[in-house]
Amino acid sequence: MKTLIIYTSQTGFTKRYAEWLAERTNGDILDIKDAQKKDADYFENYDSICYGGWAMAGNIVKGKWFLEKAANWQNKRLAMFCVGGSPNDNPDVDVFLKNALTDEQKRYMKIFYCQGGFNYEKMKAPSRIAMKMFVSSLRKKKDATEEEKVMFAKMASSYDISDVKYIEPIVAYLEGEKYEKAV
Repeated sequence: MKTLIIYTSQTGFTKRYAEWLAERTNGDILDIKDAQKKDADYFENYDSICYGGWAMAGNIVKGKWFLEKAANWQNKRLAMFCVGGSPNDNPDVDVFLKNALTDEQKRYMKIFYCQGGFNYEKMKAPSRIAMKMFVSSLRKKKDATEEEKVMFAKMASSYDISDVKYIEPIVAYLEGEKYEKAV
C-alpha cells in the first residue's frame, strides 16, 4: 500500500505530525505548495492520501483544495487531520470534527484531530494578533469554568502539547484497520 501525506504548516506542529505519519506509513510527504504543482496522474500512484492542516476559525487551513481533489479520489483511502491548540479531549474538538465534512464526504473520508500547541514566535503577524485578541476576549468570559480558565491562561503564551501517539488512529485508518474514533 502506497501512502501520500500532504500538509501545510505555519508554526511547525502540522509538519511534525505529517513527518511522523510519513515515517510510520513509509509514505511520501509533500508540502501543499508542491502538491498543487502535481498533475492528476501523480496522485494515481497512491492507495491512501492524507491531508493535514491547522485549525483556524472553524476551518482546516487550505483544506478546501484537498476536499475538491478528494471528490475524484473516492477509490482511495482518504483522510484529513487537523492540528490545533486544544487538547484532544476538549468537547469543542468533537463539534469541529463533526462539522468539518459534509455527509457525502464522510462516506469516503475520515477526519482526525491532533493536539499541537501555539508558537507565537513563528506565527505570521496577522495570525498572532488575531490569536492574542481571541485569548483576551476569552479571558473576559464571565461564566468560564476552571478548566476553561486554565486553557485560556495556557493559550496566552507559546506551548507544545503534541505527541506522536495521536497519529495512531490515523495510521490504523490509512493502513486499512477500522478505528471507531474516526468521525
